[in-house]
Amino acid sequence: DRAMLSKRFIIETINDQLKNISFIEHSRHRSMNGFMLNLVAGLVAYCLKENKPHLNLTDVELNALVIA
Repeated sequence: DRAMLSKRFIIETINDQLKNISFIEHSRHRSMNGFMLNLVAGLVAYCLKENKPHLNLTDVELNALVIA
């Protein structure tokens, strides 16, 4: 729990970037295809972004996340 609490700011930053910069959050899709296209395009745009925040987790913290 402590590892996740200390990294919450970075996680919230990533969520904000996905919603606002990559425009993943959009409530007026006209079809399922439009929704999926918007979602995939936003994720691709985020993946290609050069300056992404990242979590500096130790091996112990990673193992704790995998087990949980």
